[in-house]
Amino acid sequence: MAREAQVHRPHHHAIGFNLAAIAVLLALVGIGFAYLIDAAGRSARTQAHRLDTETTLTRTLGGRDLEIPLSWFRYEEQRIEGFAKQIDLRFELPFGVDGHSEPVDVTLLPRSRARPSAALLDGVYLHQFLPEQLAGPPGLVGKPLRADGGYTDEVVWYDPLSAEPFVAKCSKPIASAATGQCLRTVYLGPGIAAVYAFPEPALQHWRDFDAELTARLGQIGAL
Repeated sequence: MAREAQVHRPHHHAIGFNLAAIAVLLALVGIGFAYLIDAAGRSARTQAHRLDTETTLTRTLGGRDLEIPLSWFRYEEQRIEGFAKQIDLRFELPFGVDGHSEPVDVTLLPRSRARPSAALLDGVYLHQFLPEQLAGPPGLVGKPLRADGGYTDEVVWYDPLSAEPFVAKCSKPIASAATGQCLRTVYLGPGIAAVYAFPEPALQHWRDFDAELTARLGQIGAL
C-alpha cells in the first residue's frame, strides 16, 4: 500500500502542474482580450465625424457637447472623445501686420473656473492702475499695473466707452526682440468660458477680435 501511494503521488503532481499551466494560459488569453477591447475602445473614441470635410471629435465640457476638428487641438493628448476639464485649441487668425496670420491660443473651461476680463477691470484692475496712461491701438486706453500688487511689467488695455468693454492684460516681453503676450477671458455659451492668449500686435485688430473667434467657436457649439 505504501508503494502504491508512492507510485500515484507523481501522477497527482502532474495533474496539478497541468491545471496551473491551463490557468496561466487562460490568464494570458484574458489579458489578450483586454488589450483587444481597449484597442477597440480607443478606435471608437476616435471614430471619424465630419465638419466641413474635416475629421472631428466630440468633447463634453460644462455640460455641452463640442464637435471639434482634429486640427484645432493644441495638444495631441486631447484628441480623444469624452469629458474634459479644459480644452486647448489654436487658431491662425489675420491679426498680424498687413493681415499676416498670428497664432491665437484658446483655452475652453467651465465658467466656474474663470472670471471675464471685463469684470476684472472694475473689480481688480481699476484699483491697481498707475497714474500714467499709454498710447496704443486707436480706441483703447493702456494703463500700467502696480508692481507691488503682483503685476510686474503688465498693462491693461481696454475700451473706455463701451458698457461691455474689450479688455486684455498684456505682459512686456522678457527679451528685447520678443513680442508681448496678452490674455483676454470671456464667457461663451452657458457653462463655458474661454481664455484667449495672443501676441500684443493683434490688439490693432481688437474691434474684430471677438467676432473672428466667436465665428469659429460657434461652429463647434461653444456659444
